[in-house]
Amino acid sequence: MANIWIIGAGTIAQEYAKVLTALGYSFQMIGRGEEKARQVEETLGYKVIRGGLDSYIESTSEVPEAAIVATNLGSLAPNTIALLKFGVKRILCEKPGFLYPEECEKVAALAKDNNAEVYLAYNRRFFSSVLKAQEIIAEDGGVTSFSFEFTEWGHVIAKYNKPQGELQNWLYANSSHVIDLAFFLGGVPIKMDCYTAGELSWHKPAAFSGAGVTKSGALFSYQANWAAPGRWGVEVLTSQHRLYLRPMEILQIQNMGAVAINPVEIDDHLDKEFKPGFYLETKSFMEMETASLCSIEEQYRHVTEIYYNIIK
Repeated sequence: MANIWIIGAGTIAQEYAKVLTALGYSFQMIGRGEEKARQVEETLGYKVIRGGLDSYIESTSEVPEAAIVATNLGSLAPNTIALLKFGVKRILCEKPGFLYPEECEKVAALAKDNNAEVYLAYNRRFFSSVLKAQEIIAEDGGVTSFSFEFTEWGHVIAKYNKPQGELQNWLYANSSHVIDLAFFLGGVPIKMDCYTAGELSWHKPAAFSGAGVTKSGALFSYQANWAAPGRWGVEVLTSQHRLYLRPMEILQIQNMGAVAINPVEIDDHLDKEFKPGFYLETKSFMEMETASLCSIEEQYRHVTEIYYNIIK
């Protein structure tokens, strides 16, 4: 593919530009503001088209072979919809792909109507630590149970200068990074019992707890308390090992019959050279190896069958 669009010129868009350059693909970066465009051109040498996506679409008839949407949260769904209507057939959109969950249904429906592929960029699926965990899980015969925590630092987030809509949808916008990874490793849930309690000045509820079973029979549980100390983490149990992803860039392991928890050696040079997970995720998208990517259809199922239940 030689005709690739990157929508956005911010930090994340620049990370995609670095990866595409390393992979040998040419691209056009489409931004909005003059200041950011000039900064990117002066510091990184990438040419940026000004005026935003809608303006550029009006000025061209050439449909890109693929596009990467890396804008702010509120613009993710509108830009994806504009690209689909313009005729783009392959899109990688930054997670979660929307600001309001109802936007996910609109994007999924439009992608289906236009016979297009839209994927959400959950880069943690491509962490070196996660890839190694998948190897161990496969060797051990699969996941028997797992747990995860998606505690957010509510006292810090309350000070962010964020739009109210983004704060109200923080579980989708941020916590879904952990939830997506947990079920990516552990399997699709078929039954969940979910509980919530409390509230913050900027979000209700404040605490979450639940448990269930996956399609393969693995049991799972989760908890998060945004009004208390905590951190993100995923723990996966097999017949032979307990795997710790806390923090998720690092893999630790506990063997059957042992108390010690030891680090697992991983080849993480790509996660150090580029933003973690970005290189392999972008490479998979560009080379149409989509098995580990989150499709818009999968994301819509997650919204309706997982996230809605966790937050209700």
